[in-house]
Amino acid sequence: MAGMDEALRVGVVGAGPWAHRVHAPGLYAHPATRLAAVWARRPDAAKALAEPHDAAVVDSFDELLDSVDAVAFAVPPAVQAELAPVAARTGRHLVLEKPLAADPDGARAVVDAVEESGVAALLMLTRRFSPEVQDWLAGVRELGGWQGGTGRWLAGGLLAGDYAASQWRQERDGALIDAGPHAIDLLDAALGDIEQVRYAHRSDDDLWQVVFGHATGATSTLSLSLRVPVQPAVVEFAVYGEHGLAPLVGRRTAARECYAHMLDDLLAMIREGRSDHPCGVRRGLHLQQVLVQVRNAARAQP
Repeated sequence: MAGMDEALRVGVVGAGPWAHRVHAPGLYAHPATRLAAVWARRPDAAKALAEPHDAAVVDSFDELLDSVDAVAFAVPPAVQAELAPVAARTGRHLVLEKPLAADPDGARAVVDAVEESGVAALLMLTRRFSPEVQDWLAGVRELGGWQGGTGRWLAGGLLAGDYAASQWRQERDGALIDAGPHAIDLLDAALGDIEQVRYAHRSDDDLWQVVFGHATGATSTLSLSLRVPVQPAVVEFAVYGEHGLAPLVGRRTAARECYAHMLDDLLAMIREGRSDHPCGVRRGLHLQQVLVQVRNAARAQP
């Protein structure tokens, strides 16, 4: 394992669009990390990802683990839930995608492995690592007194383009399991833990309307779809209460910049021997449980 005075050697599992756009260039550009190896089910795809970033292509997951200090996953949730515990139990730190798994049992298995091994692990809830969101959440929490909130996440990402061929994203609940963790996380972080899904409806074209009840007594609503042909995407959040309306405003930090901030946090956790973080695996398990509640509430509708 590399010492903390050396670059952290990271291996990427998966070679899809997000690995190309964010994981590989982000690890390559960060001064304290090195993209050391890539493993994917298609060797040609792994080679296309690895070569521009001076990384090795390996033939197996075990070979990847032997050559790195940390693993970044860019694979479907069910695959991540299978492989991440193996990596954690070999002492490899983790960069995890959302949702953490395909179901709460899989998410809990990742949590157990991370906590038993004591490795650092972060869930790439992209916007949570952006300065504008961190400033907004800090202000919201300092003021308090919020009665409710709203969120709208409307985009056309599943209609065409890179993700049109992503099978797990094209399933019936595609918008909920893809963008849902991001949106739910922001409302939950601003207003307190979501304890109840009071209402959920999914239209035939994958438009979700959800009402949440929070531990603080606040209520929030979410409109969510990745099949609306709007350009640019509509991503809006706000809370309201005794201080009026507090919208999330400011420039939307690019995903690669958020990724760099996430790597900064991961490296600090490793250096300080910490496992706690607002976007750690426990967060992933909580979001996974809320996703199930939303899905069940929607299916209960006549």
